[in-house]
Formats: sequence, C-alpha cells, structure tokens
Amino acid sequence: MGVSSCLLGTPVRYNGGHKRDRYVTDTLATYFDFVPVCPEVECGLPVPRETMHLAGNPDNPRLVTTQSGVDHTDRMKRFCEQKVAELKNENLGAFIFKKDSPSSGLHRVKVFGNSGKASKKGRGLFADAIVNHFPLLPVEEEGRLNDVYLRENFIERVFCYHRWKNFLENGPDYKKLVDFHTRHKLQIMAHSPKHLSWMGKLVAAGKDIEQRELFEQYQEYLMQAMTLKATIKKNVNVLYHIMGHFKNYISRDEKAELIEVIEDYSRAIIPLVVPLTLIKHYVRKYEVPYLQHQVYLEPHPAELMLRNHV
Repeated sequence: MGVSSCLLGTPVRYNGGHKRDRYVTDTLATYFDFVPVCPEVECGLPVPRETMHLAGNPDNPRLVTTQSGVDHTDRMKRFCEQKVAELKNENLGAFIFKKDSPSSGLHRVKVFGNSGKASKKGRGLFADAIVNHFPLLPVEEEGRLNDVYLRENFIERVFCYHRWKNFLENGPDYKKLVDFHTRHKLQIMAHSPKHLSWMGKLVAAGKDIEQRELFEQYQEYLMQAMTLKATIKKNVNVLYHIMGHFKNYISRDEKAELIEVIEDYSRAIIPLVVPLTLIKHYVRKYEVPYLQHQVYLEPHPAELMLRNHV
C-alpha cells in the first residue's frame, strides 16, 4: 500500500513535523506493507522548506511557493514521471494520500487564482499522476478515513482489488472467471445491482470474447461497482436475497428471527455485523453450498471491525 510518508510519522513536512495517522500505523500496518512517498522531499526540496500551494487553472495548476513565488511545477512533474515508473514494480494494492497537500491531496485541494482567491477544485500533482497511471487502484485520503462508511468502502475495495490481482496472476481462464464472479455476486450486488447485471451479461457472453478484452472489461466494471458505497438499503436487499437461499433449510422461528434482525438493521438500530453473524451461523449449520463461498459474508478480516458501526 502506497502512503504519504508524513502519515507514518516521518518528519518530512514543510516545518520538519509529521502527521502520523494512528489508523494507518496501528491498524492497517498489521495487514499491509507500506511504500512511503513524500513527493516534496523526493523531488529534492529540503526540510524545513517554504510552504507551497497550487495556482492558476485547476485543471492544470502550477506548484509555487507561497511567499517567494518560486515555481516547482516542472521539478515535481519530472519526479512524478520517474516515481510512477518505479511504483509499477511495487505491485501496489492501494494508496492513502495526505489531504489538502498541493502534491498529494486527492480531493478539493485549494487552487489560487490570479486574484488571490482560492477555489477547492484541485488535486495534488503527485496524486493526479497516480490516479491517471493506475486508474483501477483504490485510492483515498487519510482525512476521509475518519468517516466509517468511507473507510469501510475503501478497505473493501482494497481487498477486492487484491483478490482480482491474484486471479490475474494465477493462470486466469474463462472457467476461473465464472467462479470468481459467482463468489463475488452478493458483494457486487451490495454496491451496484446495475453493475452486477452488466457483469452477468458480460460473463455469459464471455466465451465469444477475446480473453484479454473480457478480463479488462470485467475489471473495469468490478472496480466501478466497488467505488459505489454499499448503503443500508442495498445491504438489506442482499440480506433478503440471502434469506431466499435458506427457504428449504431454516425453521419458521429461525426465519422470523432473521427477518427481525434484518429489519432492526434497516432501521439503523443494530450494525450489519449482527444479521451477518446469524446468517453465517445458518450457513455453517445447514451447509448451504452457494452461500458457503460468497465473499460478501467476509470480504475483509473481521478484526478490522468495519461492519460494527450503526
């Protein structure tokens, strides 16, 4: 996982400080190897250094120092080109950027116009280079990870992307794609029923499509779907879909109990982990074949507790 160096506690900020993020260093570090990047320092700027900001056109901004007006745009762009080439060999599975940074900010970075007035329409030069060169890569800012829903969506995307990369690296073929799609159906449904429909049609026609084209189209749909949040409403739809697979197994009382917890979840009284725990109990008890292999039931390590919020 690529990560802005300052988020790991490395003193590379303009003032010689850092912005250590405990969720990154204390939680995610258990599951990921980090590839730290500080664009400012790695492009040759000192610590400490004069502050910088983006200026000009938000679609093609310049990176300039705030007091002396020195333009570091070309220096930063040369670094970005070199670094992107290096990172292609790092097998990246995600990237977490420092918010508001003129080099690494991903969303709503200030861009100062000629009048001196700022608009929050920019993106840091390095973050922009990463997004453009790795369009499928799950990316996020550390500040947005404080939102439990955005955090859950990001981490779920990361693990899905990892499974897809493993698929591509282990002799992929049409039969294995069908299996991958089958195991991910409920997860995709929770994010985008529309994409699930498109992907189902694509896989059904897959034998008549050149394999490389098939995989490229599938991965584009997959990561597009995973970018969309799995809302309570969409999760409830999946939970009731799952319940349909139990109709020949569970008793009337068990069905009533499952409906009760699904409805409590739909009213935001209990977290998603509660109905899922009951469902996983029924899957183990009755050995329902289709559900035993559904990624939706465990898309990431339970220890991350991403489904425990209300």
